[in-house]
Amino acid sequence: MNSSDTIETFKKYVIPNYGRYPVNLVRGEGSLVWDSEDNRYLDLFPGWGCNLLGHCPPRVVKAVQDQVAKLIHVPNTWHMDVQGQWAKELSDRSFGGQAFFCNSGTEANEAAIKLARLHTPKERYKIITFEGGFHGRTLGSLTATAQPKYHEGLGPLVAGFNYAPFGDLEAVEQLIDDETCAIMVEPVQGEGGIRIPPEGFLQGLRQLADDNGLVLIFDEVQSGCGRTGNWFAYQHFDVTPDVMTLAKAVCSGIAGGVMMTTPEIAPSLRPGMHAATFGGNPIASAAGIATLQTMEEENLLASAKQLEEFFRTRFDSLKQECDIIQEVRVLGVMVGVELTVDGAPVVQQCLERNLLINCTQGRVVRLLPAMNLTMEQAEEGCEILEDVLKSVAAE
Repeated sequence: MNSSDTIETFKKYVIPNYGRYPVNLVRGEGSLVWDSEDNRYLDLFPGWGCNLLGHCPPRVVKAVQDQVAKLIHVPNTWHMDVQGQWAKELSDRSFGGQAFFCNSGTEANEAAIKLARLHTPKERYKIITFEGGFHGRTLGSLTATAQPKYHEGLGPLVAGFNYAPFGDLEAVEQLIDDETCAIMVEPVQGEGGIRIPPEGFLQGLRQLADDNGLVLIFDEVQSGCGRTGNWFAYQHFDVTPDVMTLAKAVCSGIAGGVMMTTPEIAPSLRPGMHAATFGGNPIASAAGIATLQTMEEENLLASAKQLEEFFRTRFDSLKQECDIIQEVRVLGVMVGVELTVDGAPVVQQCLERNLLINCTQGRVVRLLPAMNLTMEQAEEGCEILEDVLKSVAAE
């Protein structure tokens, strides 16, 4: 089926709740994808941040193929060796915690919200989150998302969320009262435009949480699983959360989400209080294990740091000669180039030149490339993006 036929099928049968590009992708390998007309694209935003190992990473493909022939799904009322092993692999690389498995980032954040309320006295239910943050689309995590554009038409929202400016410790302190149970933050804001916290901010949140008996939740749905060059973003800042949420890259594109918490807090999520039918299913678990092992065996954390240096140097240099670039923000393979103009035309022109990127917050060109992106591919993508930015600047 060609692209035009597929587009017509979508128009007739699929709810149009996504703004879709007029391209029908049919196969991928690494950082490359092809459409039904066999046009090749370089993908610097693979899987909306899920494909951190690129498209169809061989170890993950084989792990899923092997697992699907043995056991596809069993309820979480039974034990599964593959799920237990996945939990151990995540615990060993993080803070020695325990895992609750689900299917997506928003589900992981819902679990974290419930856990925070269950772990603290009943009168404590309020959670402080941050402007520019993004925590998901279900009603609880959507309310936690302090961006009014996502709330339009969906009220009344869930009670108990208060918003502070990202990076403002004084504002957080002023919001804490006797009904506050938790602080929830992305250690690096993804949808908010690759915003890296100011020095001392996360450490200050840890101190405020400790001083006031609050649960500190780090949403690492976008920043986790090696994307920043460490296993988890919190490890850059020498701050350990009480709860951490993961999804996106955790299974290399297979649907999967995780909430990790300490052994001291974990029992508060007692039987019957939360569940996820497909959470931690054998296929997701096999993919999750293979994802972590691939990153380790191929030394991809180091690769992410090398790519960080490449992108930072390249875009900092471009900023000196392209006056529409306002700021460059890079951590690992999280790249944000903030413009003084609308970024949508940049994305469109890159698409026309077979480069796939993203724009968030209206003016931030966002790249979330694979950790195993080659330097040749990084060079190719930057050359196209630089040409487009210079073209837009000249208009």
